[in-house]
Amino acid sequence: MPTIHLTTFIAAPVQVVFDLSRHIGLHKESMSAYREEAVAGTRMGLIEKDETVTWRARHLFKNRLLRVKITEMKKYELFVDEQLEGDFKVMKHEHHFKPCDNGTIMIDIFYYESPVGFIGGLVNRFYLNRYMYRLLNLRNEAIKKCAESGRWKILLNK
Repeated sequence: MPTIHLTTFIAAPVQVVFDLSRHIGLHKESMSAYREEAVAGTRMGLIEKDETVTWRARHLFKNRLLRVKITEMKKYELFVDEQLEGDFKVMKHEHHFKPCDNGTIMIDIFYYESPVGFIGGLVNRFYLNRYMYRLLNLRNEAIKKCAESGRWKILLNK
């Protein structure tokens, strides 16, 4: 199963980074180029354990729906979202948070499997892996920018 591992340093407290990472509005904003929108489930604010969100977006030349559930959450350390419905055969995204002296280290571990066997394996290797890496990195850059600019105070109402 293909796995993407991404580590991002953010000069902000772990509580801020954790909350921004599960903020529906910031996610939508970070994916605006793909017209990503929460259309069912938790559609605004912070998503919590056992809640779902259904995203509609345009990826790879097609409108797509992805319904995920937060299956695990340890405040300020970890949360995991997993696909319930969507185009992947399997999709699991672990979000890890480690406080450090001058901020937070955010670690994404993204597991996925395409539904079309051998051909899917080729698509993963030669295209999808890079595409998903870029999406995750784009999202992380939005979290980093929001956290480090102080804009998080407005977004999280603090």
